[in-house]
Amino acid sequence: MKPSNLKDITRLLIRSANWIGDAVMTIPAVRAIKKNFPYADISILAKPWVAPVFENSSHIDETVIYDAAGRHEGFAGKFRLARDLKRYEFDAAILFQNAFEAAFITFLAGIPNRIGYDTDGRSLFLTHAVSCTSDMKKVHQIEYYLGILQGTGLSHTDGQHLELEISDREQHHAGEILRQNGISQTGRIVGINPGATFGSAKRWFPERYAALCQRLQNADISNILVFGGPGEAALGRQICEMIGKNCISLCGKTTLREAMTLIGKCHLFVTNDSGLMHIAAALDVPQIAIFGPTNHLTTSPASSKSHIARVPAPCSPCLRPDCPEEHHRCMKEITVDMVYEMAKSVISVRV
Repeated sequence: MKPSNLKDITRLLIRSANWIGDAVMTIPAVRAIKKNFPYADISILAKPWVAPVFENSSHIDETVIYDAAGRHEGFAGKFRLARDLKRYEFDAAILFQNAFEAAFITFLAGIPNRIGYDTDGRSLFLTHAVSCTSDMKKVHQIEYYLGILQGTGLSHTDGQHLELEISDREQHHAGEILRQNGISQTGRIVGINPGATFGSAKRWFPERYAALCQRLQNADISNILVFGGPGEAALGRQICEMIGKNCISLCGKTTLREAMTLIGKCHLFVTNDSGLMHIAAALDVPQIAIFGPTNHLTTSPASSKSHIARVPAPCSPCLRPDCPEEHHRCMKEITVDMVYEMAKSVISVRV
């Protein structure tokens, strides 16, 4: 018989958020779940591109892949996923993903305790529906995810700090990648992340990234690493060509875990609002995060070494993938001079 008291749970499923940055911001809640259920076997259900965030985590016992492009694709795939989950005999599921399907699939899987926010008309499929008030939508995402535990009467007081666990093997491998690209770890490295999956509105301009890097190189920065996915390979090449020297584009050339470890070796990371921004925060890397159309109050990088570059615009945050006014004012008014001056204050450079 399944436990009726949440404290008696021995097998627990966490449904991960679907985006890298969101997944990173669930880490304090994942840690709090482990603290609430120290003796439970905890699994996390995650899309393939998100799963690496939880590798090596001391709070997760197993990662279950939600193969939405393969075995679990389409309507029939949802039922197949439910059958796959049913075999685990989970006592409870905590849903960080807000969509209707997250609750529906765990209901189909016969998981007796299903916990999540009452969004998307899914309360019928939740046994513990937490009210998602208008105030909750205004708090930082880290607090938002912790609010699920608070609303269920579970402890949520294990702190809001982020953490990512990188193995010694990964550190050594990242060092090899740098060596193969002719980069010495004795010099100072700046990483930049000029892309963003949300849309063009979130992207500071390639020529400004290049100009910033040239000014940093004229100080005492040895090498520039450009980070991004396969879809940003052309962007990475373009920026390296504009910079002209000591710039390596890693766009589409690394796994997420490799990118994470390499970001950890940077002395400064300059980035748009993105998943890699939150990874840098979790690794406590000094960074400048450039915000335009998105809300820095709810998704800012959670680290004392993170600094926000933004210029308030009357239309921001619009939360739109492309500028609806077509002037891109929130990004255009963030100048190279502004970001360079911030960089000087974040890391000591020779002027």
